[in-house]
Amino acid sequence: MTPYSTTTTPASTTTVSTTPAGATPAGTTAPARFLLLGDSHAGPVGRAAQEAGIPFRGGPIGAGRDFFAEFFDVRAGDRGEGGAGDDIVFRKPEADRYYRRFLDELGIPALGALTVPLVSTLGFSAHFVATAENWQVYRVRDGFPPGFLSGRLFDGVVLSMSRGALAFYRHVRRLGLRTLAVMPPQRVPGHADPEVFRAAQDTLRRALLPLGVEIVDLRERATDSTGAQRPELCEPDDTIHGNLAFGRMILADLLARGL
Repeated sequence: MTPYSTTTTPASTTTVSTTPAGATPAGTTAPARFLLLGDSHAGPVGRAAQEAGIPFRGGPIGAGRDFFAEFFDVRAGDRGEGGAGDDIVFRKPEADRYYRRFLDELGIPALGALTVPLVSTLGFSAHFVATAENWQVYRVRDGFPPGFLSGRLFDGVVLSMSRGALAFYRHVRRLGLRTLAVMPPQRVPGHADPEVFRAAQDTLRRALLPLGVEIVDLRERATDSTGAQRPELCEPDDTIHGNLAFGRMILADLLARGL
């Protein structure tokens, strides 16, 4: 996967930017207010920030399915004066290449040197966890046993599937980074089980809160009475993503938190 697009800089200029869409063009001087790392769900957040003139760095670095099992390695750095601190290396070369570019644009050698908040969508592509055929074995006739979706077995399966994302959040919190995880649009594609989709998000949310990760959870505001994403917040012509209006809601929440 590539960043969601290349784009031109804001209308006041005509220079074509080679920075992934949503990342502040490299020629600007305003300091970035956050680093955005994510899958395709990061796209609307970046576009909303770009539209609003909020300086940041980052964007999507891969597909959602890439960030569940182990997807990075830790690289120790020099913590002495002027040192970089610990860093991570994404195992997929393309993801690591985008990540390195974002660090370069921030003027830092490693994630341990980050001084602005980290905003992430990694690990919250719940439709991968919720693939219906993977959960058929746990069903009894037409449904799950009472209490299954809130029980220890379910939590254990979800957290095992999400172990790479959990390790990522644990590591960035050990680095002392203020970290905000953005929950996904409430859109359930045909291959996914809606009950598992919703319950898996709650499982991951419960696991991240004790780590000190701030959760951007707009479900109450973004859904209808059935729990589905409101149509005006959905990207047309696909079954998964939120649109720019949804990105604006997320950005407003981030700004309200002081980013």
